[in-house]
Amino acid sequence: MPAPQRSQILRGKARDAIAGLYPGYFAFVMATGIISNALFLDQQRLLSEFLFALNVGAYCLLWILTGLRILIARRALWADMTSPKLVFAFFTTVAATDVLGVGVNLRGWSDVATAMWTFALILWLGLIYFSFGVLTFLNTAHGANVVHGGWLIAIVGAESLVILGAAIAPNLGAYQQSVLVLVHMLWGVGLALYGIFVTLFAYRIFFFDLEPDDVSPLIWVVMGAAAISTNAGSVLILTDTGIAFLESMRPFIDGVTLIMWAWATWWIPLLMLFGFWKHGVRRTPIAYTPMLWSLVFPLGMYALASLRLSLAADFAPLRLISGAMVWVALGAWALTAAGFAAALRRSLRSVERA
Repeated sequence: MPAPQRSQILRGKARDAIAGLYPGYFAFVMATGIISNALFLDQQRLLSEFLFALNVGAYCLLWILTGLRILIARRALWADMTSPKLVFAFFTTVAATDVLGVGVNLRGWSDVATAMWTFALILWLGLIYFSFGVLTFLNTAHGANVVHGGWLIAIVGAESLVILGAAIAPNLGAYQQSVLVLVHMLWGVGLALYGIFVTLFAYRIFFFDLEPDDVSPLIWVVMGAAAISTNAGSVLILTDTGIAFLESMRPFIDGVTLIMWAWATWWIPLLMLFGFWKHGVRRTPIAYTPMLWSLVFPLGMYALASLRLSLAADFAPLRLISGAMVWVALGAWALTAAGFAAALRRSLRSVERA
């Protein structure tokens, strides 16, 4: 094949890949980052540093691809942003920025972490009203399927702001107390949204026909949203605000945080049952999809949430659960990464054949 023709084919494939970039691909950064942070706190520094370095590269690459999508595939991007099924996937940009920002802050780069938190806050504020506008004005009876759990990524984004915001607040000087009040508010907003979405989710799965296509990996975000709410609540418990009003909320935060951890734990066997029904009973083949990273993230978040709650409640047995779950999450990450590598290899071979 002549070189110009080959180059033209490659450019066309690259353009199609950018135009079709899944908006929730930042879940890779969320999954990798949360496992890296959990390993860092578990003193597994070498493995944590490897995942952190990989995550920095992936985060930058995904923003470059998103920028290219804005430049050369604005119509495809706008179609995703105005789709009730996909608009909430854009909240992975918020959570990814915050999860990576926590890793940055753990390594002592507090100024960079503060900039990342500010950027994530702006993203969240813009997306939360835009997405609800899409849901209100563009949704139809069959336009959005709440059962896949993707809507709850908005909650993950809100709670991730709580975690990073509480971590950087001591470095903000005169703005410290304002940020601490704000993160308490965001924690409450996340809980309120969770109550709304999980009610719709439960109604959908228990009272309507469920098909294998309805049970996507995104369904695990139901557990992940509860786990990150637990993590955020534990962070607030461990944070000395110095504000009497916020300190008076401590008993409420204690109780709700434990309930959210119990709720996240309750979901795990049920979600595993859904997976067995889809792949074991209905014989749906297991194949790589970018949405699998939204399954890995809740596992890592559950591990970290259990660790943080054990510190907040001074209850050592939870650390055993955390220690086991972080390796489960790492195993799921490795399997998903292998699936991604295999899918990428098949894609490159198809280009070569073309």
